[in-house]
Amino acid sequence: MNISFSEKTLKKVVNNDRKLFKKYGQKRGKLIKQRLDQILAAENLEELRHAPGKFHELTENRKGQWACNLDQPYRLIFVPHEDPIPTDDDGKYIWIEIKGVDVTEIADYH
Repeated sequence: MNISFSEKTLKKVVNNDRKLFKKYGQKRGKLIKQRLDQILAAENLEELRHAPGKFHELTENRKGQWACNLDQPYRLIFVPHEDPIPTDDDGKYIWIEIKGVDVTEIADYH
């Protein structure tokens, strides 16, 4: 899948190991790299539904966003490139039709 970043500073940090590990530490930095590699290797979001990292849809005020686990309680948060997000007749998102994401933040949203 294609990956973009909503903020230039986030893109710079995650694409530079020294900056990444300085800002997020070794453990979280390695997990961020791993999750981004998983996204890049997937053809669509459906391939990640049951992958390590628990990729999942968010709800309520974060509806339309997805997250995957890093180290507890931090998550990598992203939105699909597709606009509008593909849905079925019941209003459920069609993961297999999502072929790119925009990483918006790395945060503890709980």
